[in-house]
Amino acid sequence: MRFSSCCVTGQDGSYLTEFLLEKGYEVHGIIRRSSSFNTGRIEHIYKDRHDQGVKFFLHHGDLTDSTCLVHIISQIQPTEVYNLAAQSHVKVSFDMSEYTGDVDALGTLRLLDAIRTCGLSDRVRFYQASTSELYGKVAETPQKETTPFYPRSPYGVAKLYAYWITVNYRESYDMFACNGILFNHESPRRGRTFVTRKITRAVADIHLGRQDCLYLGNIDAKRDWGHARDYVEGMWLMLQQEKPVDYVLATGETHTVRSFIEKAFRVTGRTIVWEGEGVNEIGKDSETGKVRVRIDPKYFRPAEVEILLGDPTKANTEMGWKRKVTFDELVTEMVVADIEGGLNSSTLM
Repeated sequence: MRFSSCCVTGQDGSYLTEFLLEKGYEVHGIIRRSSSFNTGRIEHIYKDRHDQGVKFFLHHGDLTDSTCLVHIISQIQPTEVYNLAAQSHVKVSFDMSEYTGDVDALGTLRLLDAIRTCGLSDRVRFYQASTSELYGKVAETPQKETTPFYPRSPYGVAKLYAYWITVNYRESYDMFACNGILFNHESPRRGRTFVTRKITRAVADIHLGRQDCLYLGNIDAKRDWGHARDYVEGMWLMLQQEKPVDYVLATGETHTVRSFIEKAFRVTGRTIVWEGEGVNEIGKDSETGKVRVRIDPKYFRPAEVEILLGDPTKANTEMGWKRKVTFDELVTEMVVADIEGGLNSSTLM
């Protein structure tokens, strides 16, 4: 089996690559050209293509370039394609809305068209990384496959186009193309500017004496958080079904950002107590009285999504998929990894 993934260097791409290599796949990943190294998440599995038995290959490409996508797809002749590429930071999408639309929305169209141009419509199984941000201003809780969409960011709107163009090509050209509507999934490999990783990095740095305070926006937003390692298995399972179907992957639990903060600090033996209200609210170390958390309005979204809670019943019953890592285990793993990373960087210095 040959598999091609866009954005193999990201959190999900790195876990998916590991997962597929273990299953004996030949894996081809698309990465953007950069003057700085951006392969940190896959360095432990990448080998020079001249070595014997290599099954993991990298190709330079970009979802904004149709010609390169056609060339890569034609060269690889994949049997499965996972589109994980995106400008995926919700807050940043308000500042870079045009670019977000070009990559997240039209990039999906370009990739689908590349598959068709290469005459592989009846051979390739295509996975589109959709998102719980499609639900935005939620119409019902919990959210499932039939819940109406109401995105609240340029990122969510771009992903909505990608979702529907995937459905359209499935119905118009009889392609095996499906959407995985994944709720928030994290790990120690999560990008440093995403809220969960921002929290665990800050907690680690405070523990190591490198930072005094963590600044955040809306700490009462509720999210359904799982582990990315569990979710890439769900992506693969979707492409193993007899027919292309869209699925929600979620834990079925929701937690506030505030709860994530409290649990993260607890891993280092600290208890956070809260004082004040609104933008003046602060989180203090109960033992020392030091302020460890403050609210900064600059991190508020122009349009907030207050709650996301997924219903994974369909994925559970039809694919047998269930999350394995609990919320507490996820938070602990991320904090411990950031502490260890901080200690290692100190040793190197």
